[in-house]
Amino acid sequence: MRPRIEWGVKLELATGAYFRVKRGQTIAEIARVFHTTPRLIAAENGLSAPPQAGQVLKIPERTGDLYVVRGGESKTLLCGSPEAFARKNASEALYIGQCVVL
Repeated sequence: MRPRIEWGVKLELATGAYFRVKRGQTIAEIARVFHTTPRLIAAENGLSAPPQAGQVLKIPERTGDLYVVRGGESKTLLCGSPEAFARKNASEALYIGQCVVL
């Protein structure tokens, strides 16, 4: 599946499921274009700091639908169990407004 390109966002694919970062791009912008979460891209690439221009990132395969968390929702409600939530989202954190994979 080819990524949808939004106006104003310039992308350069290296090959397959990899992406070469251009100057000024953030993980959030890249994640939005590839319909995934910044946390999953960071976890897949072992990032603890913003990516550098020219760095090649592996884009994780999407395993579910993206969803924005609303008040009163829990990990169990969203993914069936806290363990499933952590596995799908590479995080145990859950907060209102967070973009998660269901």
